[in-house]
Amino acid sequence: MSFRGVVGSIVVSVWDRRTGGGVVAARFADVDDYISSFPIDVQRRLEELRSLVHECIPSGGEKISYQIPTVTLSGTAVVYFAGWKKHLSLYPVPRGDDEFEREVAPYRAAKDAVHLPYDQPLPRDLVTRIVSLLVQRHSQSAG
Repeated sequence: MSFRGVVGSIVVSVWDRRTGGGVVAARFADVDDYISSFPIDVQRRLEELRSLVHECIPSGGEKISYQIPTVTLSGTAVVYFAGWKKHLSLYPVPRGDDEFEREVAPYRAAKDAVHLPYDQPLPRDLVTRIVSLLVQRHSQSAG
């Protein structure tokens, strides 16, 4: 199977070589399986984002939820990320102070998501701020 495009809002589709064509909804065993379903250049970007998220959540676990990579703390989902045709997405993106909102604004694609275009460097500081804020909020709700 190889990457083909996007179907729906969260399920990556693949071209099924075994049947000679047709787009099928992908089911992934783990995050490595998900990442390996993309072209090599997108795999590199996904791995960069994955590593950065784990720098912010060193004790975070991983699983596939909603058919996309999910990083957890104590079994609870904290952040999701996904690869798309032209960008990576990071979910959820909480609301923050005015400075945070100005920084997020160029990337905010929906109320709770940011798009990180492949044709731009990964905004590492912004991703770190988003994930750190999510961890902080997770800790407040857990404790």
